[in-house]
Amino acid sequence: MSTANRGVVYKGPGEVAVESIPFPELALGNRKCQHGVILKVVTTNICGSDQHMVRGRTTAPSGLVLGHEITGIVIEAGRDVEFLKPGDMVSVPFNIACGRCRNCKEGQTGICLNVNPARPGAAYGYVDMGGWVGGQTDYVMVPYADFNLLKFPDADQAMEKIQDLTLLSDIFPTGFHGCVKAGVGPGSTVYIAGAGPVGLAAAVSAQLLGAACVIVGDMIDERLAQARSFGCETIDLTQDGDMADKVEAITGEREVDAFVDCVGFEAHACGCNHGKEAPAAVLNSAMDVTRAGGQIGIPGLYVTEDPGASDEAAKQGSLSMRFGQGWAKSHSFHTGQCPVMKYHRQLMQAILFDKVKIAEAVNVQMITLDDAPKGYADFDGGAAKKFVMDPHGSVAA
Repeated sequence: MSTANRGVVYKGPGEVAVESIPFPELALGNRKCQHGVILKVVTTNICGSDQHMVRGRTTAPSGLVLGHEITGIVIEAGRDVEFLKPGDMVSVPFNIACGRCRNCKEGQTGICLNVNPARPGAAYGYVDMGGWVGGQTDYVMVPYADFNLLKFPDADQAMEKIQDLTLLSDIFPTGFHGCVKAGVGPGSTVYIAGAGPVGLAAAVSAQLLGAACVIVGDMIDERLAQARSFGCETIDLTQDGDMADKVEAITGEREVDAFVDCVGFEAHACGCNHGKEAPAAVLNSAMDVTRAGGQIGIPGLYVTEDPGASDEAAKQGSLSMRFGQGWAKSHSFHTGQCPVMKYHRQLMQAILFDKVKIAEAVNVQMITLDDAPKGYADFDGGAAKKFVMDPHGSVAA
């Protein structure tokens, strides 16, 4: 077996490079990781959260190996791994979870207490998330494998649907989680803020949950067209006008039942000021157009430190929310990482039984690992695509 390994490495604001990196070992620091596996990466995706780091909008250090959306084949298993074996094809939740702590036992795997010394919750290749090596690589180590990994029932079937199944590691469960926490159900009217890959995944999820009308707002024509391609209504946020008026023109009512924020902290103002950053713009809009007693799901990323923010408060994650509006309307807000394991098996079944075509909805585009720098640049330019890397040419073959 080859022990060569390459990875996509963050070099500094606006720059990534594909470099040789160490081959993974079944080790955590100075001790063996007998509960882990080494994977040959089949697919690994570029995420909008990665893009925040690459733009220099976090405190990510130079040299960080990126990538938390991973699908792979087990090539080596530690002594204590009981239920997985070499040759198994698996989806890797982006959350790293021990399976033993209080939060994991409660199903809150996004805030595991044992995998990050700095704070609850860890992820592969991400700033302040425990220092774990990312998976935009040829090979990667995954700890607590029996607990974390979702094994596909049939590897050949999985390869036939790999462009859909690769999205189980993050954006499909994340979009679904945002909708669940926003209370989306049969007959709901739903507003999805943002038509990037997570926003489009949330829109598909809302449809899967039975929403009557799904409205997607964005500032990029190509992304709005992608949302319309699978039956969503859209709002162009570069156009002036009151949001409630725009919602009313679609639904006949000035408020929606559920609101999902898939934008996060790099939000921009709407209308004639749309080029100006306004970090709390989406949250304030959510309170304006969500009905009294409605719920607001916030899978969009908000950070505790944003060195590129336009004002000192936002640099510390402090935003000017009109929170009294949400209080007066008895809104419920739900934030934080999606606990992927809560949803990924059900969503896998929806894919395998042809109940959803998530790859079409988010417009998956396959690229090689060497194409990663261009993929990051195109994605940063607003391309209405979800870039998925094929490190070994397995999908192409």
